[in-house]
Amino acid sequence: MTQKKRQIRGVILTLTGGTAWGFSGTCGQYIFANSQMESGMLAAIRMLGAGVILLLFTLLTKKKETFGVWKNPAEAVRLVVFAIGGLMFSQFAYLTAISYSNSGTATVFQNTGIIMVMIVSCIFARRLPKGKEVTAAVLTLIGVVLLATHGRLDGLVISGDALLWGGLAAVALTTYTLLPGNLLKKWGTPLISGFAMLIGGVVMAVAFRIWEKSWNFEIHIVLALLVMVVFGTVISFSFYLQGVSDIGPVKASMLACIEPVVATIVSALWLGTEFAPLDLLGFALVIGACLLVSLSGNDPETQEKTEMMPHRNAGQGEGL
Repeated sequence: MTQKKRQIRGVILTLTGGTAWGFSGTCGQYIFANSQMESGMLAAIRMLGAGVILLLFTLLTKKKETFGVWKNPAEAVRLVVFAIGGLMFSQFAYLTAISYSNSGTATVFQNTGIIMVMIVSCIFARRLPKGKEVTAAVLTLIGVVLLATHGRLDGLVISGDALLWGGLAAVALTTYTLLPGNLLKKWGTPLISGFAMLIGGVVMAVAFRIWEKSWNFEIHIVLALLVMVVFGTVISFSFYLQGVSDIGPVKASMLACIEPVVATIVSALWLGTEFAPLDLLGFALVIGACLLVSLSGNDPETQEKTEMMPHRNAGQGEGL
């Protein structure tokens, strides 16, 4: 394959992966609106399903390496911590934020975690933020204020629960990004994400006792669940990783910013969610901030960190 065709393939696959993530979040909103399912149960089902599929894929392609991570106690502990404090936390916070607001708003709030990752990276690197990074932080702050208040500082235009869980989703993105360390580089994202999803799914299933819940789902709810597990997690994850391989992590992370755009558009057209002009302005500011942080990855000093970071939805399907 020529370099030009490889670049075109990378762009198409990355955009497709981001689109699938955005549509998946709206499927979650649809499930909450048309069933009695809680975010804990939905997170458990989604993680268990995706975890099983990814581990089966790993067994078929790298059978000898599948359980190698468990032979090193330090790596095994890190994997469990990542599964619960990173991926499970991220899944639950994101879906709960959707349940209190909508997929577009929840996805944008979650994406503000990219700024938190940038700040933490600056602290560990013992350096001041660059101009692009400072600008991104300011744009994010303004965007969040607009989303929460519409410019009126005497009250909120979204519920306190939506703001709380949106903020927790951003924090969860940070822990999800930073906790795995070198595990992803050494063992590969499919294996680590597969085990993390399976562990997180089991913990969530036990915590919310999902076997005691009603499983009498109508066919449209089952289809939405399948979309979230298969398209919004496994396929989107595979497409995005191939896109990273074809065009690099910086361009891929920029193109993946299509996710909140898709979530907003689909939520409005399919579910009739109404967004005020100031909401859309807030969305644009946060997405613009994400693009600026991605652009900072072109700097040699930050290129290595960018390549090692998983995408925000590698475990979500908000974003695998």
